[in-house]
Amino acid sequence: MSTRHYTVARHTFAVTLPEGETGIALPSYEPFAVSCATDKLLFSLTVDDDFYPTERGETIGEFDCGAADFGVYRLSDGTYQILVSPPGGQYCGLLQASPDFSQATIATRGEDAMRTFAVNNALMLVYAFSAAEMGTLLIHASVIKNNHRGYLFLGKSGTGKSTHSRLWLKHIANSELLNDDNPVITVGKDGATVYGSPWSGKTPCYKNDSAPIGAFVRIKQEPENHILREGALQAFAVLLPSMSTMKWDKRVYDGICNSVALLIETTPLYTLGCRPDQEAAEVCHAAVTNKEHRT
Repeated sequence: MSTRHYTVARHTFAVTLPEGETGIALPSYEPFAVSCATDKLLFSLTVDDDFYPTERGETIGEFDCGAADFGVYRLSDGTYQILVSPPGGQYCGLLQASPDFSQATIATRGEDAMRTFAVNNALMLVYAFSAAEMGTLLIHASVIKNNHRGYLFLGKSGTGKSTHSRLWLKHIANSELLNDDNPVITVGKDGATVYGSPWSGKTPCYKNDSAPIGAFVRIKQEPENHILREGALQAFAVLLPSMSTMKWDKRVYDGICNSVALLIETTPLYTLGCRPDQEAAEVCHAAVTNKEHRT
């Protein structure tokens, strides 16, 4: 077996593949590779296609992250079994993880592309749930880094998060894309930081970089461009559904809720009603950097 180590948002984890494995490709992880292990790993994931559980857990539920579907089962001792599938497709990975997700094994099946898909999505899931009590959040958002601060654009699929990021890249000076789908946030009493990650959806943006968070912006398609800062309750209601979580797991859910509550104490959230045009980017930029155009 061959073990590789990666550090994402200050957390180091290990991935163990069969010796000589060439079918599973993880190029998006290379910017996060580290040469030596730390004594404190967030988790370890082993790929073992010969693995098969001795019993099947009780059905818990299903959820999706937009790019993958997950069927969740749990044994009496709290061990999780999760089937990983492409949207609407047959499963390509069987993940079994300890109750705290610190130890996990996945058996993959299908062609190499599907095996890679299974491992990549399993790593994203295990990362999110193993770090849930550590002030660490995996969020569905597109992130622009502008003048050393990160601005996260939120919204349901199809609302224009990536489009708005592209508008900043084109029209707002000193802007760069940090991540286009699943960045990582760490939060503490002194503020919050957003990090690039190996998970960036359809856009190949895998930057080992970070920035203090300037603001969150919920994107809504509307005929006129306008922006409003939301209060704490609305901010919580907007942010929580954007996080990777499992409501049926008290440890995971409580950890994420506590982190979101701390997040809204230090970081503003705005709602931007907008068209996909230059003015929308300018209105947004002016508001989140404390200039004009607020309503």
